[in-house]
Amino acid sequence: MATFVLVPGFWLGGWAWREVTSALRERGHEVHPVTLTGVAERAHLAGPEVGLETHTTDIVRLIEMEDLHDVVLVGHSGGGLPVTQAADRVPDRIARVVYVESGPMPDGMSQFDSNPPEEQERLRARIGDGHLLPPPAWDPAEDPENLAGLDPAALELLRRRTTPHPLRAATDPVRRTGGRTVPTALVASTFPLEVVEGMIAQGHPFFAGLAGGQLHALPTGHWPMLSEPKRLADVLDRIAGS
Repeated sequence: MATFVLVPGFWLGGWAWREVTSALRERGHEVHPVTLTGVAERAHLAGPEVGLETHTTDIVRLIEMEDLHDVVLVGHSGGGLPVTQAADRVPDRIARVVYVESGPMPDGMSQFDSNPPEEQERLRARIGDGHLLPPPAWDPAEDPENLAGLDPAALELLRRRTTPHPLRAATDPVRRTGGRTVPTALVASTFPLEVVEGMIAQGHPFFAGLAGGQLHALPTGHWPMLSEPKRLADVLDRIAGS
């Protein structure tokens, strides 16, 4: 059986993995859902100094203090950034990094850099002088593709439980040491695999680091742990067994 560490994307805590965690544990896996500093039940720790390195340390210290080995390290969306750095810091403890609706950003690139200039400007205007990135409205009329598959109960859960995310987690660039790399896998929900394969072949910075890794399709919205938790657990189980 495998050991999973599950890292959520922006605005979410470990609570978002609840159904996936239960399904994986039913299969006999050891599962550690993570809440990063400054979010959810740790929102009171969201000072302006909290950034990508803080979140990387959260993951690394969990792995070290729980003495975990052969970890299947899963990062959803923005959680892919600290997962990338954590795998770089402790590669000998990682069996595979799984990117769910995410990818291994190259050294020197931040999540904020993945947005077009007009979106960056809009986000900065929304944030102002603050150090927190507010959650979206979770309105399917505004964002039908990303919110696809979420029923009214899931949407209400997101509106009630999501919290602002430390801004520096999005603006700090990924920093790698250039050490040993670990195997990767992708679970793509809003990107068709043929599109991902084309981007990998073109060396696109979002996906180039997945060359040679496993690619899995799970068609749904951007939050499959809430829209398709059982199917996501099935995919993660298959990845762990490969």
